[in-house]
Amino acid sequence: MIHAPAENIFQVLADPSQHPAIDSSGTVRSYKGQQTRLVLGSTFAMEMKLWLPYRIKSRVFEFEENSLIAWGHFGGHRWRYSLQEHPEGTLLTETFDWSTSIFPWAIELFRFPTTHPDKMEATLERIANLVES
Repeated sequence: MIHAPAENIFQVLADPSQHPAIDSSGTVRSYKGQQTRLVLGSTFAMEMKLWLPYRIKSRVFEFEENSLIAWGHFGGHRWRYSLQEHPEGTLLTETFDWSTSIFPWAIELFRFPTTHPDKMEATLERIANLVES
């Protein structure tokens, strides 16, 4: 539960330049592009580092203003954020979905299903710190 309106949280999620600030995995380094607001079908590139530096291009696959945004890249897996407003704030849920991944064995080999939950919780805390302050 984040004590802020869904609109404020969504603005952070839909701005790819904010992704390095909210990422707790340590892999998202910087945004490369001009677009400041994502919409359905938007593509955006990020400078990343997982052992070695690389650049990856993602596309927004799901988008409902102030309630849902999901993006993914060539690997097929997706990061999804759903927002539900409540009287005390907004319930924000992050999902890492590898059911559509073209390399599910690699995701499991690198133990992402066991290492991601803690990082995802930390990402939600970073988002809360940004929008509640």
